[in-house]
Parts: sequence; structure tokens; C-alpha cells
Amino acid sequence: MPIFRVPRRGPNGLAQTTHQRLGVAVSLLILVSSCSVSTDPSSGSFSETSTSTTNSRSTSPGPGGSTESGSVLLVPNAQVVFVIDGDTIEVDIDGIQETVRFIGIDTPEKTGGFRPAECYGDEASERMRQLLDPGDAIRLELDVEARDRFERLLAYVYSPDGLLNELMVAEGYAEAVRFEPNTTLATRFEAAEATAREFNLGLWRDCGSADVLLDPAG
Repeated sequence: MPIFRVPRRGPNGLAQTTHQRLGVAVSLLILVSSCSVSTDPSSGSFSETSTSTTNSRSTSPGPGGSTESGSVLLVPNAQVVFVIDGDTIEVDIDGIQETVRFIGIDTPEKTGGFRPAECYGDEASERMRQLLDPGDAIRLELDVEARDRFERLLAYVYSPDGLLNELMVAEGYAEAVRFEPNTTLATRFEAAEATAREFNLGLWRDCGSADVLLDPAG
């Protein structure tokens, strides 16, 4: 299984790591091989097996997953601890707990959070909870910058359902947002948003646009 090293936190709030950019060799390995992992419940670590983790959803190839006859090949390197909201989760990586912020997307703020609640925020959070259960094995892929100013890992998140960053946008639960310099898949996410807008899905149907504050009076 490809090794995922947790990027060290730097004094300037950015990660200091030589593993910020995805390795071409790893991507090629995923494209030509079929591999999954089983988890050890006591340690949260992953052990390689000879079977593949697949799903019937057809998803376009990305840096951490590929499609073959409508199946997504998944080589997990992290385990879900819990879902925070529609674009943020808590994970375990070989015993290290990390907060992960999804790259390239932004979901509305949920009620009860630190920021004012926005239209479709609770729906986005609930959708992420439907996609990820505690203990689920997932794959994280980094881009150019590994951490944000809050020390959260910035990642493309893959599950058997495919690339979840893209899925949330495609279903209308999130908007595509370019956060430089992590823009490797920005065009792909923007295309997913355009389709969601065209078919009036999710927040585009119920809210009209993104970042619509909920009326405190209800």
C-alpha cells in the first residue's frame, strides 16, 4: 500500500513536507492494480489484501482513484473518526487524529456552528454523514499545499462512492471554489457545479445561490 506520511506542522502554519505533490508512480500503480485494505479495529491501521474496494457508481478518474467498468478502485490510507460538516471531517492516520478540509469546495455553514447558519448547510452536513460512517476506510490525496492556516489537512477524499469533493458539488450540496495553490482539479469541480446549476439541484434549487444566510427568526 502506498505510504501516506502526515505532513509536519510548520511554524508559519503551513506543512513542511516533501510529499505535498502526488507521486506519478503511485497514480500509475493505482491505475493498473486492484487492491484494498482491511482494518484492524484495535489499532486503526491498514493491512493490504488482494481484493479491491469497488462501487457501482461511475466516476471519472482522479489522482487517487480510477474507473474500470464503472468501478472505483480504492487504496485507503485513513479511517473516518467522525463528520464535522459538509466539507470537513476528522480522520485517523496510523494513530494520528487529523482534521481534514476538502480541497476545492465549500458547503454552506450548518446550524450550531461558529459561523452564522446558511441555507442548505444542515443538508450538506447530513449528506456527508450518509456518505461516511465512523470507521470507514478512505483515501486522502494532497495537492501543492498540505495544510491551511488552521493546521487542517487539505485533501481530495476518496471513498467507494468516488471522489467526494466532486460528488458534493455534483449533487448540489457544495459550490466549487478555487483555493490557490490547490487547483489541480478545479476545472473538473467547476464543470460539476455548472451541471448542478443547469439541473437546479440542491442548494441551487432551494437557496437560489450559495452563502445565503438563514433568517434567525426562522
